[in-house]
Order: sequence, then structure tokens, then C-alpha cells
Amino acid sequence: MAETVFTNARLIDPEAGEERRGALLVRDGAIAAVGDVAIPEGATVIDCRGACLAPGIVDLGVQVGEPGARHKESFRSAGRAAAAGGVTTIVTRADTGPPIDTPETLEFIRRRAAEDAPVNVLPMAALTKGRAGAEMTEIGFLKDAGAVAFSDGFRVVENTRVLSRALTYARSCRALVVSHVQDPGLSHGAVTTAGKFASLKGLPAVTPMAERMALDRDIALIEMTGAACHFDQITTARALPALERAKRNGLDVSAGVSVHHLTLNEFDVGDYRTFFKLTPPLRSEDDRMAVVEAVASGLIDVIGSFHTPQDEESKRLPFEAAASGAVGLQTLLPAALRLVHSGALGLPTLFRALSLNPARRLGLPCGRLAEGAPADLVLFDPDKPFVLDRFTLKSKSLNTPFDGARMQGVVLGTWVAGRRVTED
Repeated sequence: MAETVFTNARLIDPEAGEERRGALLVRDGAIAAVGDVAIPEGATVIDCRGACLAPGIVDLGVQVGEPGARHKESFRSAGRAAAAGGVTTIVTRADTGPPIDTPETLEFIRRRAAEDAPVNVLPMAALTKGRAGAEMTEIGFLKDAGAVAFSDGFRVVENTRVLSRALTYARSCRALVVSHVQDPGLSHGAVTTAGKFASLKGLPAVTPMAERMALDRDIALIEMTGAACHFDQITTARALPALERAKRNGLDVSAGVSVHHLTLNEFDVGDYRTFFKLTPPLRSEDDRMAVVEAVASGLIDVIGSFHTPQDEESKRLPFEAAASGAVGLQTLLPAALRLVHSGALGLPTLFRALSLNPARRLGLPCGRLAEGAPADLVLFDPDKPFVLDRFTLKSKSLNTPFDGARMQGVVLGTWVAGRRVTED
């Protein structure tokens, strides 16, 4: 039996909601004991020297460029970036070229990921064929082929009849639907959030109500169909009361937010800096603070990177013409630790949103420091400072808004099923 003991660790346990000093025993790829652990004869011993040991991050909503845009990101480069960032499971989006809307394309994705990525890769499939919003995919077949959820990504299904049928069918298959809540009519062409700043910059803007309106519509359809749904990005204060009512009324809903919307605001766009152009656009500081509080209270369940690689040619354009999105696999943890250092979240609460909740929502056994759970682990020093140089990132694309930023939190090692996947 292969045995490894992590000693002298700060154990971050999101399930118990606590951190404590102790050790952890890994046997044959699973956690065998936590706390006071006797070191078996012949076991490999890793002295954590007071660093934090937590469940590996489950990143829900990662874009990989295979198929169609391998020059932006491959499974190999995305997997290396994930491992370097403490992400042990990446849940990929279906917005590829072609989209993941058939079992054959899904099988290609699974095979490529298994060959090239050092971390777990779980694919989402498209909700509608071609992500065109006109005809639902074969949800049952795709789920049997390995799809863990269904989503058209940032494309909103505008036809409510099509969406209601897809939700009804998804419920019959016990499949999770991931919804992007932005009213397409109001948000089309917008690159920033409506307000004084957008007016001063002369940029086309979208009202925060576009998120609230789309959320209200989807909640009504979920109430009608009984489907399970995860709202991928809730970024405005106006959307939070509707989300709270839906949960209070017993609907099977959850919500996520990107780490960029938790740690940046509309003023970071500055002098039309395209690395800060995101979908949805960065919000006001009041919205950012409201969403941080929603994560702390548990109203928003999941924090993700929404890793969206774009090459230099796509970003080195005028702000309106530049592609949206930022890479985030490798910067997710240090960026999220800003919330810990500011006192907004504790480490167990942070890892509840990074690891435990996304794993639970997808029905995965990981995300916990418990006996029998997979030994998907991240060891990190939450206080070690560094200045981010985007050219040190493992991703093929380097479009990070944190280039040159002072950050705290360095990953010391990442393990998947007890096997170290980070480079020395």
C-alpha cells in the first residue's frame, strides 16, 4: 500500500467549518485518517511546517480551447496551470468549436483530457444544439457519456419554450443545468456596467437590472419545471433578493461568482485596460461588497475562476472590440485569499465555496478532508507575498488582470488521488 503522511499542517476543513493543527494520512489515493495520525512504517512523510492543507479546488466553468482553439489553451497547459494553482478538478465549459453537443465530441474531450491533463477534468455539455438556443441536445445520451452538467455558456437561451422543455427533460434525467443570467436584449454590445464611470469613459453599458431580469425569468421556469439549476455568475446586489427567495422557497438552485468580480470593480478598467474586460462586466464597488457578503453568508455557493483564455491578438484591440475574458486557474487561490486577508472570509468559508460546495453540487466525493474522500489536496502558504508576472503562468494565454499585482498566497504542492501533480 502506498502511504503518505502530511505532518505539522494547518488543516482547513470546510465541511466542519474549522481549521486545526494536525496530520493527514493518505493510503492508496484516499484520505485514511485526519488529526492525530500514527506514522506507518515505510510511509512517505511530508512536513508541512505550519502551511495550510486543504481540499483541492473544484473550478466550475473553465474554458479549454480543445477543440477549435488549441492555440489559446490545451488540456495539457490548462492542467499544468490548474495544478500550479491548487485546482485538482476542472469542470470545462461547452463553448468550444464545435460545441460539445454530441456524445462523439464529448468522448473526444474526455480522451484528450485523460491523456494530457494531470488533474481531474469533467466536461459540461451544451444545453442546445450548436449553442444556438433552438433545439435541445440529447441530454440523456450526453449524461450517460459523462457530461456532469449542461450549459450554453455565456449564450442565453432566449426562447422560453425551448428552455422550459430542456429544463423539464433535464429534470427527468436528474441533470444539472448551468444558466448564465443576463438579459440578452439589454446586455448586447455592452462592455461595462451602467453608471457615471461608464458615461465618463464613453463606453456602451448595461444596467445591473439585466442580471436581475434574467434571473427572475429563469427562477420562474425552474419553479414551473422543478429542474436543478446553477446560476454561474451572480454579480449584482439587485439579484441577491431574488436568489434568496428562490432558495427559501425550496427550489433546487445554487449560485456562483467569479473571483474577478469578488476582488475587482469597474474602476479597474482604468485607461481602457482590456485585460479587465469580462463577461459580465466588472461591477460597482457596492455590488462587489454585496456579493462578497453573499459568499460569506452562503447565499452564493461557489467561487470560480471562469478561466477564459484569449490570445494577444484578441486583447490588443480597442476596448469595445477586444475579446472578453481572463485566465484564472493559476491566480484563483491567491486572488481569493485577498478576501481572507481583508477579513471578509475565513479560510474554511473560502474553501467551502472553492471546494466543498462545487463538489457537492456535482455529486462528487472530493472537496472534503474526511476519511474515505479522494486525496485531492492543496498545500499552500496563505501569507507569502509575491508580485505576479504573467509570463510565469503555465497557461498558453496570459490575459490576466492581475499582471504586476502584489498578491499573497503561494501554492507549495498539489496532489490528485494522492499523487503529486505540481512541478518541483
